[in-house]
Amino acid sequence: MTDISTDSTEAIEDEATEAVVEPLVGTIEVNSERYEFEFEDDDEPAYVESPYDRPGRWYVVHTYSGYENKVRDNILRLIQNRELEEKIYEVVIPMEKVFDFKAGRKVEVEKKVFPGYLLVRSDLDDETWAAIRSTPGVTGFVGAGHSPTPLPRHEVEGILHVEVPGAEERPKRTRPQHLYAIEETVRVKEGPFADFTGQISEMSDDGIKLKVLVNIFGRETPVELDVSQVSKL
Repeated sequence: MTDISTDSTEAIEDEATEAVVEPLVGTIEVNSERYEFEFEDDDEPAYVESPYDRPGRWYVVHTYSGYENKVRDNILRLIQNRELEEKIYEVVIPMEKVFDFKAGRKVEVEKKVFPGYLLVRSDLDDETWAAIRSTPGVTGFVGAGHSPTPLPRHEVEGILHVEVPGAEERPKRTRPQHLYAIEETVRVKEGPFADFTGQISEMSDDGIKLKVLVNIFGRETPVELDVSQVSKL
């Protein structure tokens, strides 16, 4: 039988101690985008790329409610036809998973986080602004005129549900800024009150439904309108 000396045993133990533990590698999926991450042997979560750090800035585009998918497809087709791939990078409809009851059963379904809105990541200039703004179904950008307001980091990460694996809290989801404000005067574009002007007195939480005080026969009458039925003065 071969004897193993104490020195040899210690050498083997040292080699075992110095052995490198391979990190665990995995992926997470956020709005159809896949992100890679690694857990080191001490379970410290590794860095996950934020959508905010990608090229371009994120802007909120308002659409007719119910036309979000069609508008997204129209913009993607426009990008290809006009070769704008290096200026308009992503078009995202923010979605979330919720539970619903169908036929007496609890099922998980996806729903739009902000009906009537989608996000566009772009290097915005006169060309891309005009291209997106003229897309059928688009009513405008969130922001003022030709200077839409890009979303800050916390809103991008909150809306797109970015989280680091192992983190205790997920960033809170935030809603985009509204196109209009209470007491703002607007013009009605369509319907029985087309070309009337009035002041916004109430607004739904998502900014889609407005109550506008329209002067009819000398009296201010509240009229409920969709945001797509009015325009700025």
